[in-house]
Amino acid sequence: MITGRGVLLVALGAVVIALSPRPGLAFATGLAVAAVLLVVDWLLAAAPGRVVLSRDGARQVRLGETADVALTVHNTGRRTLRGLVRDAWVPSAGVLPYRHRVRIAPGRRQTVGTRLRPTRRGVRPAALVTVRAYGPLGLASRQTSRRTGRRLTPPWAVTVLPPFTSRRFLPEKLSRLRRLDGAVAVRGRGQGTEFDALREYTDGDDVRSIDWRGTARRNTVVVRTWRAERDRRVVCVIDTGRTAAARVGDIPRLDAALDACLLLTAVASRAGDRVDLIAADTAVRVTVEGARRGSVLPRMVQAMADLEPRLVETDHALVVSEVLRRERKRSLIVLFTALEPAAIAEGLLPVLGRLTARHTVVLAAVGDPAVTAMAARRGDAAAVYEAAAAERALGERRRITAALRRRGVQVVDAAADVFASEVADAYLDLKAAGML
Repeated sequence: MITGRGVLLVALGAVVIALSPRPGLAFATGLAVAAVLLVVDWLLAAAPGRVVLSRDGARQVRLGETADVALTVHNTGRRTLRGLVRDAWVPSAGVLPYRHRVRIAPGRRQTVGTRLRPTRRGVRPAALVTVRAYGPLGLASRQTSRRTGRRLTPPWAVTVLPPFTSRRFLPEKLSRLRRLDGAVAVRGRGQGTEFDALREYTDGDDVRSIDWRGTARRNTVVVRTWRAERDRRVVCVIDTGRTAAARVGDIPRLDAALDACLLLTAVASRAGDRVDLIAADTAVRVTVEGARRGSVLPRMVQAMADLEPRLVETDHALVVSEVLRRERKRSLIVLFTALEPAAIAEGLLPVLGRLTARHTVVLAAVGDPAVTAMAARRGDAAAVYEAAAAERALGERRRITAALRRRGVQVVDAAADVFASEVADAYLDLKAAGML
């Protein structure tokens, strides 16, 4: 392969030929000299096939963060390797830089670093490493991406995990959880509470919580305090069908659901409840079951890393059947899906009664603020028509929400930036009311 220097050498030879009084002789001489120099330089270049590559570095990274992967180049040949190493990855890996200039003596190694800033979740593999070796004069080069019929590239992949941007809400939710548990404020008794302790009566306490036996023993009025029951079951059901592929703002609807699920998992596991995960459309794609409190969040993150929406209509009957088969005890089912009237009315509502008869159900959907903004426009005729279409969409959304609530389903419909917070609040509200 001729390099830029080789092309420049040929160009200079053409100038000399043009100025020579004997162009024919000059052309023959120049062509012979250039050919000899190119062939000799090519023969003296190191053999790129004698290079051995190995990798080290990050195996996983959160979306939006950077990861460093080191590529070690070992020159096992007899000549010094002067050249370029092109470390190519899939485009969504966000690699920079991917070209590295090297100079490696025989038997020596050199390590080059590649920084990744992925733009998508999932497994981002290394694509191909190409080694180009230049001759001593830099006129010609030898290049390969294979060695003895095999790829030169050492296998490596970086798993890109969900970003969990909603963790900024976690301190606020945990503070509220501590209040529910009685660490800050005393709560009343509900269906889902259990006895915690006795304390002296203070103004404002419910007289129905007075413990008369304790009062008689202590000669002072004491009341019972209650805390939310632990070891409840929470099941996050994520719809990975076609509606999950729609983008709301800057992110797909599925990514907003994953983020909210992670926040809910963090809060519920801290509350002592067990959290499971089912992701499904026409088949079950991912499950996480029986994870312990300390390992549930990492297992959730790993399971979600490679989860992608599929352009199919979700089989809600299958989803409901899977939940009923896996969860025998009464649980909180948080269904992350879209408030799309046709999909809900034709797919979910006919089978919803089977689910609400045995479990408490929350349907969580990401709202699109662009539709709300469109409904408020009145600038010109086109804006009025857009506003009418937006109002119709919002009206259908309100009607399907009312239908769900009549069937005993609590609906969370919030914009993407506060969606995770609203889902966690719905869980804490149910916890406070003793309805888990």
